[in-house]
Amino acid sequence: MSTLELLDAARSRLADAPREALGEIVVPRRFLGVARAPRIERRGAAWHLGVLLLTDDAVFATGDVLRARQEARRGYTAESQRQRAELAAAARRGGFAEGETVHIGWRMLQPGAVDRGEASAPLFCSDGVPSVRWSAAGGLMPLEAYLLERVALLLDPSRGA
Repeated sequence: MSTLELLDAARSRLADAPREALGEIVVPRRFLGVARAPRIERRGAAWHLGVLLLTDDAVFATGDVLRARQEARRGYTAESQRQRAELAAAARRGGFAEGETVHIGWRMLQPGAVDRGEASAPLFCSDGVPSVRWSAAGGLMPLEAYLLERVALLLDPSRGA
């Protein structure tokens, strides 16, 4: 089965499954010389399948995942915590509901390239079989098995909880 056929089969099984928001960071132009706070704007929705985000007509590599929340003054022990809090507040400023999951930093993949034997990381062709690298240190897994497992977990989260 080709990569595109595997993705289409997953889409048909996921028709009624919940999707998560895709967002993009937007830095507004200065107004009267004053910088305005960045926000994250909605760019669609996708099914979150581990390292893949699947939409009706595309597949993306997962980037960062966050939950939108109101900005609050807090003391942070790490700069990374402060940056994540700023991104969560930017999502809220962009119109996402409190607690809504938002994916940012995603990038489009080329499933057709995989079928031609090229890579579109994390998608690869291994010995003629469409495969996915499911973690930075993990090996390749056949895409068909990966999608079956991830779709099952999304449709019945209690199995993986």
